[in-house]
Amino acid sequence: MGLWDSLLGRSKPPAADLDALFAVPQAAVTLQTQGFVPTGQGAVCYRSGEGGAFATVEEQARQLVATDGSAVEVTDDSYGFRWLSVTRSGGDVSGLVTDLHAVNSSLRDAGFDQALLCSTVLFTAPAQQRLALVYAYKRGTFYPFAPTGETRRDNALELQVRGLIGEDLTVEPELANWFAIWGAPGL
Repeated sequence: MGLWDSLLGRSKPPAADLDALFAVPQAAVTLQTQGFVPTGQGAVCYRSGEGGAFATVEEQARQLVATDGSAVEVTDDSYGFRWLSVTRSGGDVSGLVTDLHAVNSSLRDAGFDQALLCSTVLFTAPAQQRLALVYAYKRGTFYPFAPTGETRRDNALELQVRGLIGEDLTVEPELANWFAIWGAPGL
């Protein structure tokens, strides 16, 4: 940030801590002891950029992840965000996190880190309900999201999961910042 930005009260958002995702496998172990099962699915959500440079980076990231046997799909949601979804067989959380980190790093290294919105790692709750651990890049925190329908969520389950993972991950303390990610792949 430059002198003029400081004087005029402008600020830059903090850089995303992409390495925070590597704490998810430990949280997954904690969740598994309580009956949650990793699905092997996750996704990176970002604002799609225009131009050839963005398209090239996106395609390179997709190919990089697909080379290790992961299934990769790119979709756009109704809110105008793009999701790069990754599926690994056998619920391999460590491999999934590595794949998601590779996508994030590709976008960051090409100068598109401000386009990153969140990453998700999906689980099935003991009652067969879907659950996502969501990492919000701009906040640098995680939160659980448990949809029960198109516009409803299971707040009790989300609070239960917060209590379970609180020692493994930096959980967003403000519940108002636990944004719903309706239409996220796999949910």
